[in-house]
Amino acid sequence: MGAYDEKKETCGTICLKYLLFTFNFLFWLAGGAVMAVGVWTLVEKSDYISLLSSSIYAASAYILVIAGAIVMVTGILGCCATFKEQRRLLRVYFVLLLCIFLLEILAGVLAYIYYQQLNEELKQNLKETMVQRYQQPGEDRVTGAVDKLQQEFKCCGSNRSSDWQDSRWIRSSDSEGRVVPDSCCKTVTPLCGKRNHPSNIYLVEGGCISKLEKFILDHLRIIGAVGIGIACVQVVGMVFTCCLYRSLKAEPY
Repeated sequence: MGAYDEKKETCGTICLKYLLFTFNFLFWLAGGAVMAVGVWTLVEKSDYISLLSSSIYAASAYILVIAGAIVMVTGILGCCATFKEQRRLLRVYFVLLLCIFLLEILAGVLAYIYYQQLNEELKQNLKETMVQRYQQPGEDRVTGAVDKLQQEFKCCGSNRSSDWQDSRWIRSSDSEGRVVPDSCCKTVTPLCGKRNHPSNIYLVEGGCISKLEKFILDHLRIIGAVGIGIACVQVVGMVFTCCLYRSLKAEPY
């Protein structure tokens, strides 16, 4: 009877080892995906971050990058701990899983919080940023972000093209008689911003605010879903780890 119980326990341990190894491999791939989402948000769309007064959007992406990197390292550690059957490594692995779990939940919560306050922030700050900082000394990043925003989303001004009448740059001689920046034009040519006719510039209902808000909301959904989704998967890994830890004999000291 004792031999049967020992054999049963060994089979159970072996099954747990392979389940945990499979989980770690998938977890390692997921870590790469999480890090890729964070890096893509920061690198490809970093221009728009300069148009936001809050750092929550960028913080959520940074957390995903950090969590993704730790996930990949943890996945390798988990494989080593599983096949070496070392309870100490399993303890370290469990703690790392817990830390990553908390980081990704934090990223998801931050994304959700910012999701709720984004519209109000854009209403309060985007117009001021565009009219006060566009084409001003030391504001090259904001200028480039505004031009990219208007061209990429085919919009002009924060709420409407007439917002540019309040621009420090448009009111100065540096604008050379433009009434809107050239990036408002459907076909960008030098000084095309002198003519704000609908046939020449983008006149979009809601201006660039509505376009930028939709863009960021879509990305916040991705950040939130990835963070919380992977965190939920980690619960399975922590359960497997606890089961394997309990099934292994205590290490001799």
